[in-house]
Amino acid sequence: MRRCSLWVGAGKSVIIAEIIRMATSKKNHVLFLIHRKEILDQIEKTLISNNVDMDFVELGMVQTIVKRLERTKKPKMIVIDESHHILSKSYRKIIDFFSGSLIVSFTATPVRLNGSGLGDVNDILIEEVSAEWLIENGFLSPYKYYAPKLIDTDLLKISSLQEFSSGSIDKAMDSKMIYGDVVKHYKKLADGEQAIVYCHNVAASNFAKEEFKNHGIIAEHIDAKTRKNERNEIITKFRNREIQVLTNVDLIGEGFDVPDCSTVIMLRPTQSLSLFIQQSMRGMRFKPGKTSIIIDHVGNAHRHGLPDTERQWSLNGGKKSSGAAEIKIKSCMNCFAVYPSLQAECPECGHKPEVKQIKDYEVDKSAELQEITKDDIDIKLDFREPSDCKNMGELYELAKNRRYKRGWAWHQGKLLGLV
Repeated sequence: MRRCSLWVGAGKSVIIAEIIRMATSKKNHVLFLIHRKEILDQIEKTLISNNVDMDFVELGMVQTIVKRLERTKKPKMIVIDESHHILSKSYRKIIDFFSGSLIVSFTATPVRLNGSGLGDVNDILIEEVSAEWLIENGFLSPYKYYAPKLIDTDLLKISSLQEFSSGSIDKAMDSKMIYGDVVKHYKKLADGEQAIVYCHNVAASNFAKEEFKNHGIIAEHIDAKTRKNERNEIITKFRNREIQVLTNVDLIGEGFDVPDCSTVIMLRPTQSLSLFIQQSMRGMRFKPGKTSIIIDHVGNAHRHGLPDTERQWSLNGGKKSSGAAEIKIKSCMNCFAVYPSLQAECPECGHKPEVKQIKDYEVDKSAELQEITKDDIDIKLDFREPSDCKNMGELYELAKNRRYKRGWAWHQGKLLGLV
């Protein structure tokens, strides 16, 4: 049976519910796979509110279904949300066991967290609408994005995909540095708004929580090991606006419906495009008059572009850049000279930045963030390879997206036998 992957940028739950409703109305059994307990009740309520016949639906945790395949009724259709997890062993075991079932999977980011594609399981990728279109048509909120200035652009090297290589970005922007005073920038850019803060580990998340509380801002922390009752209580208080700032470690990304949150604060650098999109767009649920504020203290925008950067997706995934050797540098916020990060002060003017240690990350509180727009970051990612192109038209389009000359496309076409 053909397996199909559907990528939808917004309103996934409504579309999923309608597909399941149509299937169950014909008495077809549907298996809906879920990978987190926290979203089970939320999905069930969505299906019921959309008049789905729950007698023909089995909502199952992947971790549970994989242990009792023999006792699970064979479904006509398997629906998978957040399908960038689909290549894990547990998912594959379930899919292989029910080999005759139609697979319909949904994700806003059709690549795995490591950048590889989903083509091993899916054979069709349906791209609906772009994030830019969703913003323009009132399905996602507009946003303002603030990040550190991209330091010393002379150090940046263009990779074979015609974007800055990860290695040269690490040279220009220290990946172990948090730029700017987190509380100061929150109060300056989003004072009073509800904010979700993404941190790289539990210690850093708790540290950030205490920083906000020290300034009279009600803040709490949750992570995967927070007791279920405590976590539910904190999430409920956040939804009821009793908590202003919620710090976490990669937890509030998938499946957490926090529609009134308008602000995202990034204290966790990532090379994963999928994780970046999940986190940066968490505050972009539409609400009339709302503008989402994204405060990126770690320069993720310079690695991945902006939330609505145009991207061409492929089931083959993206080619990872090897990058160059990592050389840590700083940029003086007084005279803008660049110098090795091991030096405590600027060798040109003697300026000594205020630095705090958060475990293995340093915080340069003297750094100022600025608004980043598409004019500042002109990245157009195309995850296709020449071998994915079926004709010369597609090769010329690929060359254009990568800013290559047309001769490159002609040469690739000759190698592939298209000329």
